[in-house]
Amino acid sequence: MTGVESPEYVPGHGLLKGRTAVVTAAAGAGIGGATARRFLEEGARVLISDAHARRLKEYEAELAGEFEGVSALACDVTDEAQVQALFDAAVRQHGRLDIVVNNAGLGGTSALVDMSDEQWSRVLDVTLNGTFRCTRAALRAFREGGHGGGPEGRRGGVIVNNASVVGWRAQAGQAHYAAAKAGVMALTRCAAIEAAGFGVRVNAVSPSLAMHPHLVKVTSPELLEELTEREAFGRYAEPWEVANVIVFLASDYSSYMTGEAVSVSSQHA
Repeated sequence: MTGVESPEYVPGHGLLKGRTAVVTAAAGAGIGGATARRFLEEGARVLISDAHARRLKEYEAELAGEFEGVSALACDVTDEAQVQALFDAAVRQHGRLDIVVNNAGLGGTSALVDMSDEQWSRVLDVTLNGTFRCTRAALRAFREGGHGGGPEGRRGGVIVNNASVVGWRAQAGQAHYAAAKAGVMALTRCAAIEAAGFGVRVNAVSPSLAMHPHLVKVTSPELLEELTEREAFGRYAEPWEVANVIVFLASDYSSYMTGEAVSVSSQHA
């Protein structure tokens, strides 16, 4: 199958003007970095975070050369104290918190029969438990008043979690990652029901194959080719194409959506 060429980059339209956002795992490469850039293009103030402090500062400098309203704070989402410090910083710096994108996740490939407890626990702790910690911190901030829901000061807030199509379908060697991402979907649905009472929406995106340098390092060329051929367009997604869906979920265009996991792929089943 011949792949369809990637579309042209879509310019910003001010969809998030005046909002303050936190984006985790946003040190440049991949969906988190693309989301931070898209949010800035849409008029938001963005606090980017990542466990890799050096890469984070480099990306902060890159973005700050193009946009106002960007700051950075290193955070390991497996550490509750660091998570709380991140959300405290967002409210302290900007007086409000409107959007949280939980992008931090950890993958790996291992047959279940050979998988160690440490491999299983590490992926679950970063990918599922980390999303839980950040979702909990965000909901507390929204409930306690460090939120705006928009430039007019409406009550509310938005959380967008990064899940994966493997939360729906099976893939060999991905039992730990698939279990974590299925957990992120379930967490999203439950959090959405609980948060609706104080005007907060919680949704998730579920990409399949979004290409970035780190993925190339940890995935064999043969598997990347196989996964690419499965896609309807015969190509991988650009990270900014997933970020565009996150922008939609963070914006008022999705004001009646909550508890949803939106596939950014043809491979959701």
